[in-house]
Amino acid sequence: MHSHLAGSGIVLLFLVACAPPHSTSSTSTVQCTDATAAHHAYVVVQHLSGAWFARCVGFANATIDGQTVMDRSAIEYKAEPVASGKVVCQVDFEPKQYSQCFPQNQPYWALFVESGAKWSNASGGFTDVSLRDGEALGWHYVSAADPAPAPPPLPN
Repeated sequence: MHSHLAGSGIVLLFLVACAPPHSTSSTSTVQCTDATAAHHAYVVVQHLSGAWFARCVGFANATIDGQTVMDRSAIEYKAEPVASGKVVCQVDFEPKQYSQCFPQNQPYWALFVESGAKWSNASGGFTDVSLRDGEALGWHYVSAADPAPAPPPLPN
């Protein structure tokens, strides 16, 4: 019986260790880069399936820009330059492939900014966002048919 329990424990440990990052949710601990820094900003990613996760980025100055938060969060993303800055085409490997950033009638990444525990639509691109301590950048992969996409869950 003891060896059976030990074997089950090893299998459970393997499953937890090998779980992909995008399978986490609000019940897991938020991973934080530079956790000992004076200030912290968050990135919340919600997939089309509804699965979501959050990451934290510590920083020393009074604010941190959206580009730096994304780069330091360790979340995979791809962006393309446009006349007004950059647009995000892929986050956390969704979509798996793309040939253009905003294909007609296909899902896209909606951008939100959280401040004071309330989400608002971003007024520009993620490179235009400036976050203060405790604020968040939110990504929600939404259907092109959704006229008013909901923001992702608030970070913990």
